[in-house]
Amino acid sequence: MGRKKELPLFEKVTITDIGAEGNALARVDNMVVFAPALIPGDVVDIKALRKRKNFIEGKAVKFYEYSKERQQPKCSHFGICGGCRWQHLPYDLQLMWKSKQVADNLTRIGKIDNLTLEQIIGSADNYHYRNKLEYSFANKRWLTDEEIKSEREIKREPALGFHIPGMFDKVLDIEKCWLQPEPSNLIRNEIKKFAVENNLTFFDLKNNNGFLRNLIIRNTLRGEVMVIVVFYEDDVEKRTRLLDFIVEKFPQITSLYYVINSKRNSSLTDQEPILYKGVGYLTEFMDGLQFRIGPKTFCQTNTNQGIELYRKVKEFAMLSGNEVVYDLYTGAGTIANYVACDAQKVIGIEYVAEAVADAEINSAINNISNTAFFAGDMKDILSENFFAENGTPDVIITDPPRAGMHSDVVKAILRATPSKIVYVSCNPATQARDLQMMSDSYSVTKVQPVDMFPHTLHVENIVLLEKN
Repeated sequence: MGRKKELPLFEKVTITDIGAEGNALARVDNMVVFAPALIPGDVVDIKALRKRKNFIEGKAVKFYEYSKERQQPKCSHFGICGGCRWQHLPYDLQLMWKSKQVADNLTRIGKIDNLTLEQIIGSADNYHYRNKLEYSFANKRWLTDEEIKSEREIKREPALGFHIPGMFDKVLDIEKCWLQPEPSNLIRNEIKKFAVENNLTFFDLKNNNGFLRNLIIRNTLRGEVMVIVVFYEDDVEKRTRLLDFIVEKFPQITSLYYVINSKRNSSLTDQEPILYKGVGYLTEFMDGLQFRIGPKTFCQTNTNQGIELYRKVKEFAMLSGNEVVYDLYTGAGTIANYVACDAQKVIGIEYVAEAVADAEINSAINNISNTAFFAGDMKDILSENFFAENGTPDVIITDPPRAGMHSDVVKAILRATPSKIVYVSCNPATQARDLQMMSDSYSVTKVQPVDMFPHTLHVENIVLLEKN
């Protein structure tokens, strides 16, 4: 067996760009090198970690110069957590790189010529903007490189926090997260403290055992709070003790749920949350409409930016009141109900039956009577018979998951021949692929990036397509 070839150290490299996955980019000896947590203008030594066919992945091991653009991250977990990877980048530059990401995808993958982007809509709140966070309990917390190198004896305490990127069984204990407003940090820290003091076991992610598994905290702009505690083991006495503590310590909690999840995976889609105390849902208000949020309801996790997004979708749809609108991947019917007052009829289609039930409730509580919702696989539902029964769409709004639309759904949209398509996407690359499939029949006439997640590399994008 030959020795594995030692990967090189690149010395005094100047970072020039930001590329795939939000990593910084440099060119060394005609080779592209990617490394995280750097920004253009940094001068560093980069240790190569992985050699791919067309590029190298590495990490900075020594700094010579810091970019004059670099700012001090607020979060003490920056660089380890993996959540807010752009905190060192000033917000105006984050917006610039996100717009560039959209433009690059639409021109390179979507092959769209003469592309003009509307100015990206930045988030008024850079911190505390999320309305939902999910934490994991782990019986052994992740140790940082500094702790391991220190050679002092370190107790492997339990953790309540986030998974280390790419490692399912490693959880970083979080002291303070800047993503969600209080009482989010208070609730998490008090639950952890109570669990440790009362010897409640934290989940062992490798061996699948332990009492406490996950903690989900949701909130609304008006300050309502929902807490969902997920247990792996069903122990009534211990569970009641913890839940009663939460009720007593945080009387402001609107809804307290628990779930017993003893499956191998942590997904709650097939689980039944049980209401322990309070009201069964939160109520969010958006431009005069109200939406109910249950323990499993999907909604935009940045509410204020969600409102900006829906306003722009409505503007792009240019509804006069006479149109039949189809809202694909409707979720809890937020967009469908938001545009209903300007349409003749809105048909919402969604894969998850529970989401459709939420969408119907949202229509009912807002006294909206011109919506209809259907559950099932989009590519099967969108048939000639369906169009005959519900009306052929004049406008289609589509907001698919990150993977984009199935090619059969794209074909069904093309068969429906709407005059306009408003395509909302959280992944400009798959959006661009789908736009290319529709390019013979539709032209892109407007592009509006929206930043839903400051300090991350993610960007939402709205595209208006009009029939050729």
